[in-house]
Amino acid sequence: MIQLVYTNLFKSYNFQNWWPVTPIGKLEPEYTGGPKDRKQQLEVIFGAILTQNTQWKPNVERAIIELNKKNLIDIDRILKVKHEELAQLIKSSGYFNQKAKKLKNIAVFLKETPIEKLEQSEPAELRNKLLAVNGIGPETADSIILYAFSKPIFVIDAYTKRIFSRLGLCSKEISYDELQIMFHDNLEKDARLFNEYHALIVEHAKRYCRKKPVCGKCVIRSECKYKNRTEDKII
Repeated sequence: MIQLVYTNLFKSYNFQNWWPVTPIGKLEPEYTGGPKDRKQQLEVIFGAILTQNTQWKPNVERAIIELNKKNLIDIDRILKVKHEELAQLIKSSGYFNQKAKKLKNIAVFLKETPIEKLEQSEPAELRNKLLAVNGIGPETADSIILYAFSKPIFVIDAYTKRIFSRLGLCSKEISYDELQIMFHDNLEKDARLFNEYHALIVEHAKRYCRKKPVCGKCVIRSECKYKNRTEDKII
């Protein structure tokens, strides 16, 4: 069933080319298939923190653009910039004082343990290292592992829980780890597959499986166990 949902979503939406990164010579991130160099990897890491509790467009995108203008997609520069200045630059992402601290925390971590060294770690080991950084939770850690390091770990978010509980494949109260295990047990452990699947889930949640669902146009409605499918009914 999990594979079938992926197949149907992919037929409907095609490749999503996550994670958006900034091409050389530009300021604005683009969906070109993820990071191609160290700077773009670092941008994904910063972006995973900035996107906590907010939307990518336009909130995080604006923050990334401001960081690019100041050449702050750089570990040493992030460590040197004043907290107040950094917080103002990323204000559009919300919780900007907290996120400024988190960016500095991850910069300290990456200064001590460079990306080159982290790439040699297995996903579970890398996850434990990231979770030890103040301000990094499971979803952020897994986003970094999957999108910055291209290692196979499935990212769980509120959209995933919403869609798959409505499909009848899990309860609304399922834990992060339990839902992640469900995906790991039912899919080939492949970073590209996990990348596309999570991106497709987000796209589907934005289009149809919203808090107030648009069930009539849903591309996976035939698989859904969600009862009383009307546009006015909220789960």
